[in-house]
Amino acid sequence: MNQKWIAVLIFFFLSIKLYAQSDFSFSGYVVDLPIYQFPKESTFDSLNKIEEQFLNLTRARFRSEYKLWSDARFNLEYEIDALYYSSSDDFEFSMSGKSNRQLFNLTWIPVKEKHINITHFIDRLYFRQGFDFGNVIIGRQRISWGTGRIWNPTDLFNPINPAVFYKIEKDGADAVSFKYTFGNFTDINLVFNPQEKIKNSNYGFRFRTNIKEYDMSIMGGSFSEEVDSHDRRFVTGLDFAGNLFNAGLRGEGIISINEDDSEDKFITFILGVDNQFTSRIYALLEYHYNGEGKTDKSEYDFTRLVKGEIQNLSKNYIYAGGMYQVYPLLNLSIGNITNLNDGSGFMNFLGTYSVTEDFYVDLGAQITYGVELSEYWYYPISLYLEMEYYF
Repeated sequence: MNQKWIAVLIFFFLSIKLYAQSDFSFSGYVVDLPIYQFPKESTFDSLNKIEEQFLNLTRARFRSEYKLWSDARFNLEYEIDALYYSSSDDFEFSMSGKSNRQLFNLTWIPVKEKHINITHFIDRLYFRQGFDFGNVIIGRQRISWGTGRIWNPTDLFNPINPAVFYKIEKDGADAVSFKYTFGNFTDINLVFNPQEKIKNSNYGFRFRTNIKEYDMSIMGGSFSEEVDSHDRRFVTGLDFAGNLFNAGLRGEGIISINEDDSEDKFITFILGVDNQFTSRIYALLEYHYNGEGKTDKSEYDFTRLVKGEIQNLSKNYIYAGGMYQVYPLLNLSIGNITNLNDGSGFMNFLGTYSVTEDFYVDLGAQITYGVELSEYWYYPISLYLEMEYYF
């Protein structure tokens, strides 16, 4: 679709507010994220990258919802990202772009200069019709499957790399989604994610219910990890979430099999436990087994990682973290992910202060570690300040 007409369409729906105040809602947020990055000394010789880097990422996201008729609505979420980076070298910072779960390219970059990029994109654009028995959603939407806090193996539509601290929203998927509700806590979700070639399209189902205070679901479908790939995989899996004494217990996992070669298969799963010890202290522990990963770091496929086709490179990971509420307006959190195979990882430190109910200030650091050529050895150390305003 021509970019000019996309812009006309956006402002048309935003202007509806003038004529249907009671049926239109508008909200959003602005985030400013100054980041200071510097490479570890161990990467100087190997990568020949000794330059420190200052970045400033500003995100403005606009959310609009228009109620069309009974139980029907149209939703649009439009985002503008402005990125300044100080390096004079070629520099790539993972900005929003067309993902392998998106049929249409609704991203354009009106400004792409030596030190600044400005990106516009539509991340949600869908029509939702509700019925007594469920709903149908057509368009770019968020499909959230799984129960994991850090990793989501069963989420084959909107996965996100836990190391990417500057990404707020999961990418939308261009899909037709149908949900049928059988009763309280029981439903089935059918999803069709089209591609340019119909035979390369992705489709899946998720049946969810509740058994003895445990939320449980099974899922399955046929998916392609890459756009226009002939390597299709049949995936089936399950997830659960409930309580174990005073703690929360959750897990999810999948079996992925190459549809043309049944010997090409792997298992991926997570198991996590968390607990709110007091009103101020919370802790989380989560283990991740990535059957698609490699135990030898020389076999890591960084190309697929950068493309977003995979979220991790190795096989075994563990996350340990927690949060402490100093007082109602100030929270401190710490988290650590370790690659148990190559010993690399990163620690996140974050302090969040609520200036008002709509304005937050975060001060954080991501400290990476690892031996040469390990997974997180490539990541720089990052210090950042994040300011969020919601309206």
